[in-house]
Amino acid sequence: MDFSPSLEKLINEFSKLPGVGQKTAQRYAFKIINGTREEAEAFASAVMEAKEKIHYCKVCGNYTDDEICDICRNRESGVICVVKDPKDVVALEKTREFKWGYHVLHGTISPLKGIMPEQLNIKSLLERINEGGVEELVMALNPDIEGDATSMYIASLVKPLGIAVTRLACGIQAGSEIEYADYVTLSKAFSDRKPI
Repeated sequence: MDFSPSLEKLINEFSKLPGVGQKTAQRYAFKIINGTREEAEAFASAVMEAKEKIHYCKVCGNYTDDEICDICRNRESGVICVVKDPKDVVALEKTREFKWGYHVLHGTISPLKGIMPEQLNIKSLLERINEGGVEELVMALNPDIEGDATSMYIASLVKPLGIAVTRLACGIQAGSEIEYADYVTLSKAFSDRKPI
């Protein structure tokens, strides 16, 4: 079916979102068109406000509207959970198992993709450790080659400083993504973490 150019453009933009196929993109587009002008403006405003206001926390690298995120402001930092992406923080927070802070790397080491350690948020992690008070790093990276390589690399940097380095226990299937794991699996993985 041929759509008007404006509708086709809207459908195309929705279809660029992760997990949104053509039919879902069409449903989203029709919802916007069939809604009120105020609803469309509120949606567009929310997108633009998020794009303009959300940035990385200067301490941990998670998303925040403020200079420092709520987690960094309100939790002890003796244990830091190191994750790949901000969406992993959301998944781990749902377990209600982890009571300390996070550090978001914004990727993992992958020479085949051209991602090297200096391109990740590792330098600020080392700065946090050098400030003192950090006793343990929990490596909560995806259980794949890149996640394991990144965990081993960071462990090699911080173990000489006397920092304990652990990683999530098995229970998260190898090759899977943390953001898709259920909370029971993540809870078990936290409670059974092992030294690297």
